[in-house]
Amino acid sequence: MRRGVSIRLRLTLLYTAILALTVIAFSSILYATQSQTTYADIKTSLVRQATFFTNGGKPNPHADGQPPDSGGQPSANAGDVGLPSGTLPGRWTQTRDIAGAVTGQTLDLSGVTLPLSDKGLEAVLAGAGWFETATVQEEPLLIYSKLTPGASGVDQIVQVAFPVSQAQGYLTTLRLILMIGSGLAVLGAFVLGWVLAGAALSPIQRITQTAQAIGAERNFGRRVEHRGPSDEVGQLAVTFNGMLAELESAYHQIEGALDSQQRFVADASHELRTPLTTVRGNIELLRRDRPMAAEERAEILSDTTEEVDRLIRLVNQLLVLARADAGQTLRTEAIPVRPLVEDVCRQARLLSSHTSLRCEPPADVRVQGDRDALKQVLLILVDNALVHTPAGTAVALTASATPEQVTFRVFDSGPGIAADVLPHIFERFYRGQASRTGRSTGLGLAIARELVEAQGGTLTVESTPGVGTVFTATLQVG
Repeated sequence: MRRGVSIRLRLTLLYTAILALTVIAFSSILYATQSQTTYADIKTSLVRQATFFTNGGKPNPHADGQPPDSGGQPSANAGDVGLPSGTLPGRWTQTRDIAGAVTGQTLDLSGVTLPLSDKGLEAVLAGAGWFETATVQEEPLLIYSKLTPGASGVDQIVQVAFPVSQAQGYLTTLRLILMIGSGLAVLGAFVLGWVLAGAALSPIQRITQTAQAIGAERNFGRRVEHRGPSDEVGQLAVTFNGMLAELESAYHQIEGALDSQQRFVADASHELRTPLTTVRGNIELLRRDRPMAAEERAEILSDTTEEVDRLIRLVNQLLVLARADAGQTLRTEAIPVRPLVEDVCRQARLLSSHTSLRCEPPADVRVQGDRDALKQVLLILVDNALVHTPAGTAVALTASATPEQVTFRVFDSGPGIAADVLPHIFERFYRGQASRTGRSTGLGLAIARELVEAQGGTLTVESTPGVGTVFTATLQVG
């Protein structure tokens, strides 16, 4: 998969581009303003020089355009100062007739003509001043041309020039400085933008590294460390840590569920294998060709029937647990407690003839639950008590009510449950060493708790070794 341009580089390029445009615009405006100001000063000087030259038809002998110190008297013309014919005093000055022919020059021109373009001639004859640049004697000049009245009353064109090499050199230096400065500023902005973008995106980089490490190690206990402000990146780090906490909880739940499922399947396989092996062995005995006594055959059939009944009970209990694990909900309603308890006691007395069962149902009390499920819970608890209660002793099933809840209790006077066994009593297929024989499958109490909790109640146990055990189921009043 091709990797795209990183966000850090894109942000850096964006910062740099914005700064580059800003610097270029600023430098261009600065250069244009400085250039315009510099040439405006030169043009002003040329206009002043040309104006002074034409005042009264007298030339200006100073190249900077400043009038000479004449003591308030008019200056002499070319003939008065003794200059050769056609030679003007001053510097970079030239006159033309209206046809464009040169009529006079200063000595510094040395016969080199200051140019005047056709377009400039038209503009000057129309009465406008005209500026243009030219190179004279390898000297760049700015030339100003203007139509003025001559000494004899005939119009003439005066051209004055000013060397602009120093101004051009200044502007060239300024342009170079601006270009180098702008380049350095853009380069510095790129480096600074790269550093700032890296600092701003470092929490995201840490989030990425944490996510990669979690994916590689499957360690959902790791968290992103963020010590910065609670900005967008900080909120992202907090959200990511919250998501990791949820993932960690879900992962542990799934891991625990998978472990429980594996143990459940292993235990179920073991519990089913024992009666199936017994049934198969009995069938093999019955299939033998040798004669078998009627008493032995009856014993084998009775044993087979007992094991088949055990299989049926085990499969039914597994179905109940499977429905509970699938999240099957129970339809609850208000159930009269007294008829329910009397029905449970009547059926429970048929399970054991050597142990007495005492029932104490309350009058006119209703409980919120599913009748069949609650009946199954009470039968499981009573049957468990009868199995573990010695002959000649009693088991009690009582029910009491408060304004908020109904409490069912099953008491037995059996050997009790050891303290190390008590925390595991509701685990599936868990049976204490004293009950590893008999008809118990190790699923009854697990089913009872699942059914009670499915009705919104709780099932707890208290036991004292050598005294007895009490199971307590609590549900809401109907």
